[in-house]
Amino acid sequence: MQLLKNRPPAGLSRMMLAEAAPRRLFGIILLALFGCLIAGAPVHASSIASHGADSKVAEGKPIGTRRLDRADVEPWLDGFMSLALPRSDIAGATVAIVSNGQIVLTKGYGYADVAQRLPVDADRHLFRIASISKLFTWTAVMQQVEAGKIDLDADINRYLDFRIPPYRGKPLTMRNLMTHTAGFELVMRDLFSARANGTDLGATVKRWVPSRIYAPGTTPTYSNYATALAGYIVERVSGEPFDDYIERHILRPLQMTRSTIRQPIPAQLAKDLSKAYLSGAGSSFPYEYSLHRPAGAMASTAPDIARFMMAHLNDGALGADRILRPETARMMHRATYPLLPPLHGMGLGFYQHDINGHRVIMHDGDTRFFHSQLNLFIDDHVGIFVSFNSTGRDGAADILRATLFKAFADRYFPAVEIDRRIDRETALRHARAMVGRYELSDRSASNFLAINGFRHQTVVDVDDNGNLVIADLTGPDGVPKQWREIAPFVWRDLHGRERLAAQMVDGRPSRFSVDDYAPMVVWDRLPWWKSTLWLGPLSQGAFAVLLLMIVALPAIGVGRRYFGIPAVLAATDRRVYFCLWLAALAGVIVPTIWLRIIEPVMTFTADPDTIDIQVIATSTLTLAAYAGGVLLASVNGWLAFKNRGLVSRLWSLLLIFSFGTLFWISWVFKLLSFQTDF
Repeated sequence: MQLLKNRPPAGLSRMMLAEAAPRRLFGIILLALFGCLIAGAPVHASSIASHGADSKVAEGKPIGTRRLDRADVEPWLDGFMSLALPRSDIAGATVAIVSNGQIVLTKGYGYADVAQRLPVDADRHLFRIASISKLFTWTAVMQQVEAGKIDLDADINRYLDFRIPPYRGKPLTMRNLMTHTAGFELVMRDLFSARANGTDLGATVKRWVPSRIYAPGTTPTYSNYATALAGYIVERVSGEPFDDYIERHILRPLQMTRSTIRQPIPAQLAKDLSKAYLSGAGSSFPYEYSLHRPAGAMASTAPDIARFMMAHLNDGALGADRILRPETARMMHRATYPLLPPLHGMGLGFYQHDINGHRVIMHDGDTRFFHSQLNLFIDDHVGIFVSFNSTGRDGAADILRATLFKAFADRYFPAVEIDRRIDRETALRHARAMVGRYELSDRSASNFLAINGFRHQTVVDVDDNGNLVIADLTGPDGVPKQWREIAPFVWRDLHGRERLAAQMVDGRPSRFSVDDYAPMVVWDRLPWWKSTLWLGPLSQGAFAVLLLMIVALPAIGVGRRYFGIPAVLAATDRRVYFCLWLAALAGVIVPTIWLRIIEPVMTFTADPDTIDIQVIATSTLTLAAYAGGVLLASVNGWLAFKNRGLVSRLWSLLLIFSFGTLFWISWVFKLLSFQTDF
């Protein structure tokens, strides 16, 4: 997740709010570097520590024009990491590559502890894999499906000790949870925290059921809560605590002895957990607790993840040990839920991530500091996993993991894609039909974080050549991608392989997505009453009027006293106008206060002890400023039309309009919800 949005889109590394200029320079350097690497010029990692001997090394097998063996992949990967980590300001990484049931390579790069200059040892050091943890939860769910204890298409209330009501007449099913089509709004509270909150899984999912914004099965809305709910169902139907279940039925059979989903991490493993960094040059941060444990608490080593990959690549078996029946594993791996064909779809827990004509399923994961990706070339029996312990310069980890996957695919599974060309007139007409403002399906809807839907609306435009341009969708250089139409209402990145497609309703594009995000999220066209096309300029004008009033009233008062000019307003008028001035002052201050609350929430640094009172107090101030302002401005307008001249009457109407605009925005985007669950 991710990023885009209320938060950056999934995969969305969900945290990359970087400045475009430095990211553009960094991206240009990366592109030049990896162009050389993809071409096959190895650079040895003499200055980067590498550890972790393989317990079992695969013999080379010709794939494409190269052999996927250690002799070929290691120097290439060393070259990639030796340049990428220092340029990206990333402390360390761990990598696993498997092929045909054997480990090709597991290796560590950089540092697990920068202060101690401790190199990453792939065998020893655990990395947080965040949302890749979901794959373990979904595997557990499918084990219970095999046992006949879970029906994928039954109302999940059958398995719960509390009730989740149907939405728009549709009950929620396990299939909805596994395909991220439950329709829940985004949950941010305590998603990651520096202290242990909500360690009891049942209490966590019962405390607050997020609002539903889509009917089940209709729209991808990435949801950590939905995965936590699935984990709780596993706990209930199996009769085992969730952590115990994962250990007994997945980790032990796969001999993943250096992995855990427990919080806090058991002492014997905690000492080997890699430190966490925003940047490799910075200081480390404490362990992040995951509120929704089944969705993001797993910590593991590269060799352990290699075993998990090999099991899924071998239809659920690793040697004599089996965690899924072959037919169950294949059911999980099929991408049968493409909500926007021909874009990538969703399997039962895995995202489709096809590349170069090869079927790929994957999952990525992000905490605030760790950033990971797991890709399975499912028909080729090849898997690649990488995890970084730092976000890096300008969100570099997100760029690096995507670039590594694409470079790996181009090296070992090369292909050339040929697109159709759409005539210019048709392409221009279709592109213009897409123009407008859109919002993410993965968003907050019932609480104050809904204001991010005002702050970050996605704008679709058309360039002079008839290509779509979307400022939120940028390449590694930080520049917005250009999208050329290759089929009716299907576009491809002009300088890449990613596709964008729109869904048509009544002959008009109503939503769109792109390959990398389509399994998790779509962009819906905004209704006019939420669009910043008009609300943006009006809000700016409203604040300008309030600022003018704030400055003008004391200035006029000082001028009257200095020149001895008597007041022209009656006492009642003056009192109403002064109260209106106070409302204007509060109204100008309110956005700054909300920003001071929202930014820590979005970066998981908010104080859990004070956030509730902050939200309630600021909601109260917002109500007083804008609702009170509308009321006072209306009274002032009545007095103006009763007792004053034309200028005062026009000014009073302007005040009513300004306070009304700000009240409308606050109401629509839930700043007046007084909701402390978010």
